[in-house]
Amino acid sequence: MTGQGGWRLDWPGAHPRAGKACIRAVPEDFFVAEQLNWPDPEPITWTEGRVAGDGSALPGAGEHLCLLLEKRGDNTDYLARQLARLAGCRSSDIGYCGMKDRQAVTRQWFSVWRPGREQEDAALLDALQAEYPQWRLLAARRHTRKLRRGEHQYNHFRLRLTSVQGDTQAIEQALQLTATEGCPNYFGAQRFGHQGGNLDQVVGLAGKRVRGPSQRLGMLLSSARSWLFNEILAQRVVEGNWRHRLAGEPSAMDITGPLWGDGPGLADAEQGAMELALVEAQPKLLQVIRQNRMQHDRRPLILKPDTMRWLWEADGSLVLSFSLASGQFATAVLASVFELDMPEPQRIEK
Repeated sequence: MTGQGGWRLDWPGAHPRAGKACIRAVPEDFFVAEQLNWPDPEPITWTEGRVAGDGSALPGAGEHLCLLLEKRGDNTDYLARQLARLAGCRSSDIGYCGMKDRQAVTRQWFSVWRPGREQEDAALLDALQAEYPQWRLLAARRHTRKLRRGEHQYNHFRLRLTSVQGDTQAIEQALQLTATEGCPNYFGAQRFGHQGGNLDQVVGLAGKRVRGPSQRLGMLLSSARSWLFNEILAQRVVEGNWRHRLAGEPSAMDITGPLWGDGPGLADAEQGAMELALVEAQPKLLQVIRQNRMQHDRRPLILKPDTMRWLWEADGSLVLSFSLASGQFATAVLASVFELDMPEPQRIEK
């Protein structure tokens, strides 16, 4: 699979795929719940300016009102913009830990900076539920800090695969192999936009002084670095050394690949030379990364899902559940076993 600009968007697996399946035929087939490093919140029912039941005040204290919302058919950025509008604040005053899929049912925390406005929280929650009843308010509390990218502990997934084709025993063996040994830690194709459109936009920035929202630029730069990481990981998968340290691996780290930045990479020797050669094969992406002075970072090559389980349904569908650390992609787990069919997102009626 390649995008309109010729970008590769499907990378080799460590083992032959055991079957074919469809994911996200409907949003309910893809459920993800975000878990912060907080005690599990008590579920709430918000009714006419108070928590139903005893009417007690929101728990916690601090300048940020934090909301756990369940949404279907809307992306994270859209929900954050509507929260900012309702709260009468800047978009930058809204915090969240990561972008969640639109074609899914997701539970995600948001923070709204509202210093000294605790007495107005009830009115904001009433307005939110009145204007967007399709967003379920599951919990609310005050907190001292804004939520930031990657701060959540993990995401828990419950996925339903339909139109499954392949030998059941072979599929279960492949699932067990992924559960015990892990799979390549690729970024999901959704990181790169529709048919790689984010990467096309990055190429268009080469040599230009960029103006506009820094959040959008950050997303594009992340797309470029993520795609280069996938290319380097793919090369190591093909060579069969993605589970082994190479000469030049940065010390005191796991087996990793680069999130490229400005200046020399963090690896050297055999590994550093291989990484640099693959990065320099994309001079436009490299130019944009360098002109924006991105800092080098590293990312593990191996993804190992936690508490992975599966169940066959009577109609032949397959239900999978597992948890992944922040920054890991469920589609990478699925693609290690299946050739995936992902329909175009449905238009959700508001």
